[in-house]
Amino acid sequence: MLAWFLPTTLIKAVKGTRDLLPPSTDVWNRVEAVARSILRAYNYHEIRTPILEETQLFARGVGEETDIVTKEMYTFTDRDETSLTLRPENTASVIRAYIEHRLDQRPGVQKLYYMGPMFRRERPQKGRYRQFFQIGAEAIGSESPTVDAEVIELVVEILKGVGLGGFQLLINSVGDPRCRPQYVEHLRQELKSVAAEMCGDCQRRADTNPLRVLDCKVEADQPIIERLPSIVDHLCEDCRAHFDAVKRYLTDAGIDYEVRARMVRGLDYYMRTTFEVVHGSLGAQNSVLGGGRYDGLAESLGSKVHSPGIGFSIGEDRLVMSVEGDQKAAALDLFIAPLGEPAVRHAAVMAREFRRAGVSVELVEAKLKRAMELANKLGARFVLIVGENELAAGRYSFKNMSTGKQESVTRDEIAAKLAAASN
Repeated sequence: MLAWFLPTTLIKAVKGTRDLLPPSTDVWNRVEAVARSILRAYNYHEIRTPILEETQLFARGVGEETDIVTKEMYTFTDRDETSLTLRPENTASVIRAYIEHRLDQRPGVQKLYYMGPMFRRERPQKGRYRQFFQIGAEAIGSESPTVDAEVIELVVEILKGVGLGGFQLLINSVGDPRCRPQYVEHLRQELKSVAAEMCGDCQRRADTNPLRVLDCKVEADQPIIERLPSIVDHLCEDCRAHFDAVKRYLTDAGIDYEVRARMVRGLDYYMRTTFEVVHGSLGAQNSVLGGGRYDGLAESLGSKVHSPGIGFSIGEDRLVMSVEGDQKAAALDLFIAPLGEPAVRHAAVMAREFRRAGVSVELVEAKLKRAMELANKLGARFVLIVGENELAAGRYSFKNMSTGKQESVTRDEIAAKLAAASN
């Protein structure tokens, strides 16, 4: 009968996931608001895809030999025996939606962006979680290097807009189906003599997917990787011209970059332009975002229409971590301290009017000393005291918490002072 009184094990968030709490969520909201504003300026529109997809979407789109597919996906069999996967990335989902809803029939380049959670069963570490969040965008329907450069410019604008400084843009070209197979075979032959000295993953990849060797993060393997042939030296004429054009456009835009000839990114669908942004505050795993061109992805997912595209995904967890210390929590605009029942009812009406005008308001019925202490702890910019005398006179005690100045004001004057303080 008393079993429900017995202590039970405390349930915590699943390993690799976390709760996002105030005031940190204020920073998340500001980062997303800035990103939305800049994306809109570049004529991108939001797409929201399901977090569940058929497993084959990622096996075919991302690549069956990638670490994401072989090691990291959360996959399960549904009751109808369908294999489903929590999305580990969103480009494949966006292209699936693009094909399914025939967005190729719409005029111009389709510019789509998304924000939301992704899922990979990785080892949790600084800035890396099993449920993580991405801000991403895809420009579908053009092979032009000007689109590549514009996408990279967009990324830089978002990072600057949210207040991130000191980042480094890395770019490369990974060729196309005409020149990359020859390079991959050359790389495979070169790896035969050195793979035994590398980590277990590289030994496996050396034969199954040699490009992934270049993406290895094991420190001991880096000197060997640096001696491997560079894909930039094996580009065909068209890919070289495309890459040179991207670099010219970035230079024209005043965007600094560094060519990293062995940067291939970790997904099979990339071709030609790839890019990454790193930031020193994140330690060894210092990538903030990555992206690239994927001109054959739509066809690999069943499209009968050639739909070239390029996109990026920002690791929002890492981005927020990088800028969080420089951003203050959103301040409470107004704390209303009503004294007595009539004042509570009157103050509630006032609070509703101020909130409708976009003012953040906290209303707390308490003794005046306690109310002022709480207003101070909440970081309120102003305190409005509403008591019997104020109700009778139609004037209220209005205190500026930063200067300590307190004055008697009318209802209209309160609104004017709040508006002036916001400008």
